[in-house]
Amino acid sequence: MTAVEGVVPAGRPDAAGGVRARRSLAARIAARTGGGAMRVFLVLVALFWLMPSVGLLLSSLRGPQRIAESGWWQVFSEPAQITWDNYSQLLSNDKVMGSLLTTAAITVPATVLVVVIGSLAGYAFAWMDFPGRDGWFLVVVGLLVVPVQVALIPVAKLFGAVGLFETTAGVVLFHTAFGLPFAVFLLRNFFAEIPRELLEAARLDGAGELRLFTRVVLPLGGPAIASLGIFQFLWVWNDMLIALIFADSGNPPVTVALQQEVRQFGNNIDVLAPGAFLSMVVPLIVFFAFQRQFVSGVMAGAVK
Repeated sequence: MTAVEGVVPAGRPDAAGGVRARRSLAARIAARTGGGAMRVFLVLVALFWLMPSVGLLLSSLRGPQRIAESGWWQVFSEPAQITWDNYSQLLSNDKVMGSLLTTAAITVPATVLVVVIGSLAGYAFAWMDFPGRDGWFLVVVGLLVVPVQVALIPVAKLFGAVGLFETTAGVVLFHTAFGLPFAVFLLRNFFAEIPRELLEAARLDGAGELRLFTRVVLPLGGPAIASLGIFQFLWVWNDMLIALIFADSGNPPVTVALQQEVRQFGNNIDVLAPGAFLSMVVPLIVFFAFQRQFVSGVMAGAVK
């Protein structure tokens, strides 16, 4: 190339630079357009996902006659039909309110037991040496594929023989037993990713297994434990099959109590709608309270 050929005339942009500039501009426009379209799509998906919850809330704020005559979307054209009478009647319904307490009495112990026992077992399978460790862990993993329906009749006979049938303790034990395989599997895999050097340094400082578990492993495994607690809480709170079979029929959980409000020739909608929404609010509060830990646990598991 001669000196003359290498000189670019003044006022004329380089051809390659012009192409790069055009591509850069096109990329920026595509990124902005794509990001905006993605946001719109996500907003539409969120609205579609929330529509049943919004419909349930608005239905719970309408009278039984209004519910029978028209759909919940009529609230937007006639806001005056909104009333709190359904919730006033619900709060005075001892059966439904008592069922909420029964559900809490089942859900809280079942969640705590699964988290505590699952954490201890997960640590043991991850960092303690004992005979048959890998074999026992394979047994735990195998229990993940056992459906709940298979154990209903045998466990019902067992609970009837030992006096746990139709008791709160029996429902708690059932949920704990079937929640532990997933808990052990999840926490063992999470704890196994903790750097070995960190644990060995703690042992050199004189930390025993219990102190190592409480001071090192539990703080590092907080996101995974929070995720497990949310999963277990939601599963037990929303359960109806186990509660319908094993719970006390005279003092049932909220899912069974609402099912019993269904009449033969119609639905007691003025009780069902606010009761269903109230039972849905509690899991939502728990989820949003631990949302940050839940996302951290899910992301950590995805990265690892």
